[in-house]
Amino acid sequence: MKKFFIPALLFLGLSSNVFAQKHPPRPPVPPHPSKTELYNNKARELEKRYNKEKRMILNHPLATKKMKNAQLKALNERYRNEKRLLRAVK
Repeated sequence: MKKFFIPALLFLGLSSNVFAQKHPPRPPVPPHPSKTELYNNKARELEKRYNKEKRMILNHPLATKKMKNAQLKALNERYRNEKRLLRAVK
């Protein structure tokens, strides 16, 4: 009886320890952003990218005024199209 009791206790103790290591508590799942939040984030990113590119065009040391105007016109057209696409998804 004694020979059976000690290994049984060891086995139960070790198996419960292994089980506890295999199954750690899971952290709660973060909430998914709503459609409006996604839209606002994308619009904000688009606006930041537009402003950055506009600043780069305006501050370019070698571009002439005519070149800058042409580039700004193309940038505005592209921005308008991207904004329209974003609104269509909304």
